[in-house]
Order: sequence, then C-alpha cells, then structure tokens
Amino acid sequence: MSLTPAAGIITARCMDYDDVAWARCDEVFEPWKSRLFEREVLREIGRFIDEHRGGVPDELFAPKRGAFNAWLRMLFHDGGSAVIRFPCPGASMFPEEKVKREVAVMQFLEYFTNLRVPHILHYGMSEESPKGFGPFIIMEYISNDGDFIDALNIPGRSRDDRPILDPNVSQERLETVYSQMADIMLQVSKHSFNEIGCIGKANEEDEFDDNWIVKHRPLTFNMNELVQLGGVPPELLPQNTFKTASSYYQALAEMHMIHLSSQRNDAIDSAEDCRHKYIARCLFRKITREHQLCDDESGPFKLFCDDLRPGNVLANDQYMMTGVIDWEFTYAAPTGFAYSPPFWLLLELPEFWEQGLDDWTVKYEKALSTFLKVLKDQEQTAIDRETLKEADRLSENMLKSWQSGDFWLNYAARKSWAFDMIYWAKIDRRFFGDGDLSDRIKLLTPDEREEMEGFVQMKLKAKEEDGLAD
Repeated sequence: MSLTPAAGIITARCMDYDDVAWARCDEVFEPWKSRLFEREVLREIGRFIDEHRGGVPDELFAPKRGAFNAWLRMLFHDGGSAVIRFPCPGASMFPEEKVKREVAVMQFLEYFTNLRVPHILHYGMSEESPKGFGPFIIMEYISNDGDFIDALNIPGRSRDDRPILDPNVSQERLETVYSQMADIMLQVSKHSFNEIGCIGKANEEDEFDDNWIVKHRPLTFNMNELVQLGGVPPELLPQNTFKTASSYYQALAEMHMIHLSSQRNDAIDSAEDCRHKYIARCLFRKITREHQLCDDESGPFKLFCDDLRPGNVLANDQYMMTGVIDWEFTYAAPTGFAYSPPFWLLLELPEFWEQGLDDWTVKYEKALSTFLKVLKDQEQTAIDRETLKEADRLSENMLKSWQSGDFWLNYAARKSWAFDMIYWAKIDRRFFGDGDLSDRIKLLTPDEREEMEGFVQMKLKAKEEDGLAD
C-alpha cells in the first residue's frame, strides 16, 4: 500500500519536552487542585450546578481530571446528571478562548449532525465562576461504561500506561469500533468553510441564526503544547484566520522554527543535533513556500478535530457509542488534514512506538486496510440515505494521502515534537532526493546559511546556562 522510501540522511528522534516547563505547570496546577477538594468549595460548585440544571440534587461525585480539564458530576433524583468542567491551570494555556471555541463547535455539531454531544446547559468566564475557578461549561452527562480505548487496548494494560491496540483483538470488534469512528469523521468533515480557523455564528446576538462562519484563529492542540511545554510566547503564535492553505502551512512551518528557538531545556543534545534540527525546519519552510501541498488552496476548508480519537468517544459495555466529548481543538482546516488517515488506528502515536517508526508503519497499514473498508461502507450507507454527498467521501483521498506520503507531511506540520523524526524519515528524500547533509545545506537560502552557526551558538549557550542553573 505504501512506497518504501530510501533511508534518511540522518536518523532522528523526537525532540524532548521541556522538563522544567512541565514541572512548572504541575506547580501551577497543584494548589488549584487542592482548593477544588475543599468541602466549602465543593458545596458552592454543587449549588452552582443545581442553579443551572434544576431538579433535586442527590450526589456530587469527586472531581476527576483529563489531559486539559477537571470535572465534577452531580446526580439528580430524577436520574439525570450534569457535569461542570473547568480547564486546568498549567495544562490549558488559553482557557477562556478554549471554552468559547468548544462551546461554539459543540452547539454547531448538536444542531447539524446526528452525533450525541453533551448538551450545554450554561457556560461562562472567570468572573462568573464559582469560587473563582476559571471559565467553565455545565453540560449534560452522557451515561457510559467507558470509552473506545477499553474496546481496543491490550487487556489488563493500566490506564496510567499509553494505550496500544491489542494485536489479538477480534476483527468483529475492530470493525465495530472503526465503523463508528468513521461515521464521526464523516459527519464532522462534510461541513466546509471559506477560511481556516475556529467557527462561530455570523450573528452571535441572534440565538436563531444558523449561519456559521470562520471567525477566529485556529486554536490547535499543538499551539497549546507549544506554550505549555515549549516556552513559545503566546504572541508569536498565529493570531488570525487564514484565507489560503499555503499561508497556513507556512505559518505551521514557521511555528516549528519558533519552537526550536524558544524551548529553553531539552531542545537539543549537541551542536550537530541543533544543526540537523535547524536544517530540517528550513527545508520544511522551503517545501511550504515552493510546493502545492493540497488541492484546496482557496478552500472550501473542512471541519477537523485535532484531538478526535477513541479515548474521547464514550461507549456502553457492548462497545456501542453513547457520545463524543472534548471538541476544544476543532477548526476549519486544510483538506489535507481531513484527508489524512487517522493517526490513532494503533492507539499509540508513531513517535512513541517502542519498536520504531518502520514497525509502526507496517502494523498501521494492516489496520488501515480494515479502517478504509468500513469507511467505504459508512460512506455508501450515508450516500444512500442522502446524508452525504459523493464529493464528501474520505476513503479514496485517505488512501492517496497514505500512498503519496502526504499523511506524513500533514502529521509533521501538526506535531512539533515529532517533527524531526518524521521529517528525516518520511519527508526529506521525497522532496529533495538523494544527497547528504552538505547537499541539504546548499538548499538553504543565503540568509539561512549565514544565520545557522549563530543560531547553534545561541542554543548551546542557553543549554549551558540552564545546565548551570540545575
């Protein structure tokens, strides 16, 4: 199914997260978490949920935490439940923006799709929040017995460990889960917009207005991590919407260079490693400047969720979907993103696969064959029901993306810490052919070549200073 590329000029691994930044984030979160468990705080939060849900409250469950949010569930005597969810300080770098964008896309999906997303009862910013806990969403609780990770993960594997697709999972179960995930992707991606960015109502003052447009910059999973763990100043991130695919790809390429420049700790191992990382980012910028990366330069652009994966799909004990949650990083994106096969088919990401990228690729291809089969079935069913147009099929484009290597191009564009591994293994030779590192240096612009050694010395000095501080 795929073409086997020649070995890369170098073998790179992922850039490490900044451990100092990670520890700093934990320090920010811990006192907030401690307050959340105080008895009087819990009482106030319970009263607040009751005020906006109504009914006779029965029980407030202990707080729980995910990657970006903490939430509390309140059970009512009528059998229903409501959840209040707060972005976690130290994990969510744009909490108010995140809440506003997620609320908008959840309302859109509730109205325009058949997906079960939590119904929003109320949301607000920090000034309205109980006990000053920051922006919040109060939403319907969707009953579940777990999520799709439980259906596919290696049996007995701890929830504290990264999930991995069970190699012995039955074909029936795999197709059941993949089919439902395919349906979600189709329902999301069939919606298109004229710009790249986050959506909102054209007239937000009119609750009956059903005209939705791109109104805000794309808020992505990667942007959050760049600020949280990469030391990137928020003002250096994109601030506006994008009218063309190429301008957005160029912005993503520029963010990779900003990341390398900004991350203080654990960004480089040596001068040689720094040069490799610098060259890769310069060449990726060159690709975005000089190559047409997709066929949708001027749109329309498809709705896309950065974080859509099995762990965010709730399910019953028969592994049938009951709801889909965590829509905060959803935006209209280049069609190349929606046309890329899903990164989560093996549950584990390629950059973290213990047996290496080549082994991940071999195993992924087998899973991809199954996914594309059920995706085609879902497409045909939706077309027969007249809920999907022929032009909104994904399967053929996903196969092309994998076979051409565009999958890796889009993955590297979206994933800053995985970038180096993916670039040298899957992208470099595709665009620049044979040669060695000296040949690649010749491809840099005169300014990039002139600035390279100064950049390397700057990073080495920062590394030395941080080592002394330790």
